[in-house]
Amino acid sequence: MSARPPRPDLIAAAVAVGLFAVAAITGGVLHRLGRPVYAGAPPLLAQWLPHVGPGTPLAVLVAVLTWWRGPALAARLGRRPLLALSYVTAVAWTLSLALIDGWQRGIADRLTTEHEYLHEVPGITDIPATLSVFTTRILDFQPDSWATHVSAHPPGALLVFVWLDRIGLGGGAWAGLLCILVAGLVAVAVPHTVRVLGSDEAARAVTPFVVLFPGAVWFGVSADGLFAGVTATGVALLAHGVARRSGAAAAGGGVLLAFGCYLSYGLVLMAAVVLAVIVLGRTRRTALWALAGAAPVVAAFTLAGFSWPEGYHLLIERYYQGIATDRAYGYWVWANLALLTVSAGPAAAVILRRAVAAAHPRARDATWVLPLAAATAIAAADLSGYSKAEVERIWLPFAVWLTAGAALIPPAGRRTWLAVQALVALTVNHLVLTVW
Repeated sequence: MSARPPRPDLIAAAVAVGLFAVAAITGGVLHRLGRPVYAGAPPLLAQWLPHVGPGTPLAVLVAVLTWWRGPALAARLGRRPLLALSYVTAVAWTLSLALIDGWQRGIADRLTTEHEYLHEVPGITDIPATLSVFTTRILDFQPDSWATHVSAHPPGALLVFVWLDRIGLGGGAWAGLLCILVAGLVAVAVPHTVRVLGSDEAARAVTPFVVLFPGAVWFGVSADGLFAGVTATGVALLAHGVARRSGAAAAGGGVLLAFGCYLSYGLVLMAAVVLAVIVLGRTRRTALWALAGAAPVVAAFTLAGFSWPEGYHLLIERYYQGIATDRAYGYWVWANLALLTVSAGPAAAVILRRAVAAAHPRARDATWVLPLAAATAIAAADLSGYSKAEVERIWLPFAVWLTAGAALIPPAGRRTWLAVQALVALTVNHLVLTVW
């Protein structure tokens, strides 16, 4: 049976929900005053569209079964079967949420608009040549300017979909399924990281929460879900390396984390989580192998002609050529945080409250270090001013690590918060049509 959550936890969740409500009301008022915040259902970048779809029954079924049996299965299954079940269930959860919008609208057409990566894929006939001139096409108002998402990211993101097309899996359906399948890896990576850096008990507590992660609404389908899966796997490999003295695992983590920086400029902020892993690790010297893994990735892109620093500075200029100039920092600097209420769920506020209370420099524990590291990355992204709106998907690679502290929630109250997490995702996906 679930117990009533302690009052401090209820207050933390209420503050998160209240912040979202204030952001929604303020966004509506500003729109009526002729000062729009440029988000269709503020603070969400979405369109109001109450609807059900073919994914509705499956999404409800996955949510109910995970709430009902998830904690018990997480407590008694063997580690490998549990991770396998976690991955399959997370994929089913994400896929079913996407199918609430239907196959075409929810999956197959999501990445095929004029703003998306697939719009540019047919024009990439020579990858080395593309990389050598990539930065020259970042700025807007040129005849050959990249599509919005391509210009806003390093070339790694575009290359993923080019490679997918080259192996015969072209088109929006395969691209969407790739994002869902890779995003599902977070349900393996986060518990494994907590296990090797903390305890098996804590990892088992995390598993149902990362499976029913509300951000799965945007995992299916956005490239940011793919980014989250890649970087989470990189963190897990690094954690395995520093905890189990495996140079190969640490090097593999370095490869994925470095490639993550070529998927999205903002993923350099994963450094906060990486540092937390190294601090928690038993053999920090092994982390040097991560640099050995990262170096070839950086060298390959640089030798091919793409300069990451140049691309980043041009991105900033492109950012202010568009809607960012109209989105007020004074609204979004706090409304962004309100969006975590839907992408990470109210339970994230509970976890962060408990992580702050548990923090002690002499007793480092993954259950509070990892969530606070993720919060640090989120705060840096927010204060930078380069994440005004749309962070319900942009911050997914950071937000998933807030679930790493789920063991801080008392066992008797976990099913209550699991239900809340699932309800948030189902409500959002049925009331609005998310975009991007």
